[in-house]
Amino acid sequence: MSDLYNKKPSMIIVYSTVWCPDCKRAKQFFGEQRVAYANVDIEKDTKAMEFVKEINNGMRVVPTIIFPDGEIMTEPSNAELAAKLGLQTKAQRAYYDAIVIGSGPAGLTAAFYMAREGLETLVIEKGGIGGQVGITQVLDNFPGFDEGIPGDEFAKRLERQARRFGVEILQAQSVEEVSQEEQYICVTTSDGTSYGAKAVLLATGASYRRMNIPGEAGLIGTNVHFCATCDGAFYKDKKVLVIGGGNSGFEEGLFLTKFASQVDIVEFMPEVKASQILQDKVARMKNMSVTVNHAIKELRGENELKAIILEDRTTGEKKEWDHDGVFVFIGLTPNSELIKDKAESDKWGFIKTDKMMSTMPGVFAAGDVRVGSTKQAASAAGEGATAALMIREYLNSLGD
Repeated sequence: MSDLYNKKPSMIIVYSTVWCPDCKRAKQFFGEQRVAYANVDIEKDTKAMEFVKEINNGMRVVPTIIFPDGEIMTEPSNAELAAKLGLQTKAQRAYYDAIVIGSGPAGLTAAFYMAREGLETLVIEKGGIGGQVGITQVLDNFPGFDEGIPGDEFAKRLERQARRFGVEILQAQSVEEVSQEEQYICVTTSDGTSYGAKAVLLATGASYRRMNIPGEAGLIGTNVHFCATCDGAFYKDKKVLVIGGGNSGFEEGLFLTKFASQVDIVEFMPEVKASQILQDKVARMKNMSVTVNHAIKELRGENELKAIILEDRTTGEKKEWDHDGVFVFIGLTPNSELIKDKAESDKWGFIKTDKMMSTMPGVFAAGDVRVGSTKQAASAAGEGATAALMIREYLNSLGD
């Protein structure tokens, strides 16, 4: 029997359909936590359909998820999945000297800088530890790694370093509110738990911007993606379109060639912005192409991508392209909603700081979410170290 129809498979198997919102949520959870799994669409695989019915006493329940130890979960919540994976979602204490929200290079660097000086430090992360750096194929420009380092390995090293100094890390836990209560900052998580601290660091980074065109929202998680490392494997021997001609678009496009038979890049502007090194790498790839000065106008298809509608910005000609999937890399939007209307930000939502502290006393910001950040891993780590020192200075100013 194939591993896909085995009640003790060698890896996690998700039996799903393209229209099921709980299936999308479960797959997104595994993607965020960077947990490998195989997806089986039961509407395209009659054997899988019968297998799911057998497991569920004749009912076609999705998602049905089978783990290597033989445990079967049907329609599990994110909390249930987190518990199954052994992720810590509740902290050991109710109060900390400092709470860091986000576990990218800025957040984890700040955390272990503070912890090594004896400050009780909690990190809260909703996705995979390491943030976006963890889904980067290779870091070629981080000081000290002369031959580069895979993003996931770099993230694991940061995590080990933070834990070595005593940092407590919550995973698969999102923060719903940051509020001020007298001299304390209160951080409330999605499970309703509140944690107190004298200082909070927002190292929440930024998210890939959406196109906001007709058809996009309904296809996100099915045929529209924002992470090649997470979802590229679904497009083995298929044709994909990368939207965005910056470094991210070219880097992710090159990574996608590991799976896809054809990777096309389209850029809105007349010229791409990717570095010359990346442009040269793409130019050498026989299964890659780059088209500039074209606007994506619409994605057609219900539950499955059928066509991509573009407009040639030079001639105004409308075109229809046929691709199996779309990966979007058109810039970043700061994840600053937690202190929206509570602290000053610029017109794009990036947080304004003075000595790394926002205009909300006791709430600091570092990394991609901050005004003036360079959106580079090395500088984010530097900002994390600076933020830790500024938080220490701030805490000293408060006294006992």
